[in-house]
Amino acid sequence: MEHPVTEAITGVDLVEWQLRVAAGEGLPVAQDALSINGHAFEARLYAEDVPKGFLPATGTLAHLSFPEGARADTGVRPGDTISPWYDPMIAKLIVHGPTRAVALNRLEQALAGTEVAGSVTNLAFLRKLARHGGFGAGDVDTGLIDRDLEDLAVDPVACTRTRALAALGALGLDEGDDKLAGFALWAPLKQSVQLSYRDEVLTFGVETLGPGQFRVSADDSGHDVSRASGGWQIDGAVVGARIQRHAAGVSVFWGNNYGFDLIDPLDVVAEGGAAAGRIEAPMPGLVKTVFVEAGQAVSKGDRLAVLEAMKMEHTLSAGRDGVVAEVLVEAGAQVEAGAALIVLEEET
Repeated sequence: MEHPVTEAITGVDLVEWQLRVAAGEGLPVAQDALSINGHAFEARLYAEDVPKGFLPATGTLAHLSFPEGARADTGVRPGDTISPWYDPMIAKLIVHGPTRAVALNRLEQALAGTEVAGSVTNLAFLRKLARHGGFGAGDVDTGLIDRDLEDLAVDPVACTRTRALAALGALGLDEGDDKLAGFALWAPLKQSVQLSYRDEVLTFGVETLGPGQFRVSADDSGHDVSRASGGWQIDGAVVGARIQRHAAGVSVFWGNNYGFDLIDPLDVVAEGGAAAGRIEAPMPGLVKTVFVEAGQAVSKGDRLAVLEAMKMEHTLSAGRDGVVAEVLVEAGAQVEAGAALIVLEEET
């Protein structure tokens, strides 16, 4: 499974050797002819939700890119679907260096330059682990992650500067050098846009001050953003961020991957207390049992359904007293994470 790290420090293609031996050939060299050169690390990039206990995730890879200088072993590409039927590993990233410290630094840089959109991943967790002091010193045991899980599992939150870049991407203002872009008479061109981020609706006002120059405002912040040579400037400081618009929304790649959903202003969505009566699948899985039917009265804590995922059964319970309005699934159905399963009548 982890042959790449051995290959990196020995210069040997182990898979080629396996194929040759399977074809009846002998090993090319003996053990004493092999030597070890430097250090190597491998990081396994998974579609999984670390803050939710490393639950496997699904999704369509709207964007996938790996940096130069690192070996990326992967069997997927942009447009492919991470389904619940197979292992959710996206890729293995392998780096090599003359010392442990150099190799670990190259691993952190490779992870920082990896771009994924369309599914949650363990990328931020891997970066934190690569920067972990104990791991860097080689002070590793099976309890390391559990001891520091509270810090390692924290998913970085996009700052106001990152959100400002996402707003520009949503409006398509991140590309093009048209000298007349945003031209308006008498006053700067003003636009507004809404994005969804972690179940929060963000509203931005964007003023185009000139070619490649913008003022992005939100309720609690405002930033001057402009295109710099090969990148962006925010409030006068050059930043190494990249904006990518794709089928899943807008992503800002800036050390970590930050994903934002586009909001269609013409969509009419249910808000407020209605969501409290909506029971959704917390992960992709198989509906094993449904205990209720439409019109049935339930109390807070009552079992509504059982979802099977990754060889475990998860009981879904009522969050409040109420009456079942709709049962949207039946036993045996395969559902995606976030799929609505049961809806309670609105409270009166």
